[in-house]
Amino acid sequence: MESTMQQQFPLGEIIKDYLALAKLRIVLLLCFTTVTAMVIAANGFPPIHLLLPTVIGGAFAAAGASAINQYIDRDMDAKMSRTARRPIPAGRIAPINALLYGVLLIVWSVLVIGIFVNWLAALLAFIGAVYYVVVYTLILKRNTVVNILIGGGAGAIPVLVGWAAIHNSLSFEPWILFAIVFYWTPPHSWALALLVNTDYARAEVPMMPVARGEQITRVQILLYSIQLFLITLLPVMFGFLGIIYAISAVLLGGGLIWMAVRLLQEATKAMARSTYKYSTAYLAFLFLIMIVDRVLLG
Repeated sequence: MESTMQQQFPLGEIIKDYLALAKLRIVLLLCFTTVTAMVIAANGFPPIHLLLPTVIGGAFAAAGASAINQYIDRDMDAKMSRTARRPIPAGRIAPINALLYGVLLIVWSVLVIGIFVNWLAALLAFIGAVYYVVVYTLILKRNTVVNILIGGGAGAIPVLVGWAAIHNSLSFEPWILFAIVFYWTPPHSWALALLVNTDYARAEVPMMPVARGEQITRVQILLYSIQLFLITLLPVMFGFLGIIYAISAVLLGGGLIWMAVRLLQEATKAMARSTYKYSTAYLAFLFLIMIVDRVLLG
């Protein structure tokens, strides 16, 4: 039996599947926002002895939460064409193995950050993982249309981790960064929901397009894009980011609003896909500019 399993699932494929459970693209984006917060907090490049364990521990926390999320959602994933080939519904990883993998990653995250950085940052990383698994996945996702709106806090917590890693405390600046990621999440996620609306309806997940309709979703994307644009100006108003960031935030935010307006005018899957792709690049470039601004002008 063991030999048969090895033939069906070679070691390389097994590793690939466990990496798929981790959702590496999301992990990379969250780690990048963490590093950005550390650069701002340190007023330049952070010490390597803090940077490495914070990134490693943060990656473990995000990956572990993603694995547990897929364990919980395995029945729903099997119903949706977008997720049916994920490792658990496809039968390539046993559900209990995915659960243990996720729990161990989160435990390692807390230990790595707590021992090598500080315990406030470790606690925040743990809260972020629990927030995603319990608040979003277990409580909100299948039960309310505001699942993404409230659940977005999980993806915003890594910036608090990064700030706490440097100062072992929190001030108002990281909460502004938190708000930027928090308000970015709804228009980004709802653009994706417009693309896979049929899947969510089949799985009975009350995402905005399913529960309120596609047109209202497009209106909400525009409204949240405008709110996000205004919030991204706060770092300049409060003086911890400068002119490079200010110009970039206006241009990038104007582009997001323009995409949202076009999506409202052109109700097509192609436009929803373009909006989703732009919103993904938007956050990455916005935080990259934060780093550039702080390093050059800090």
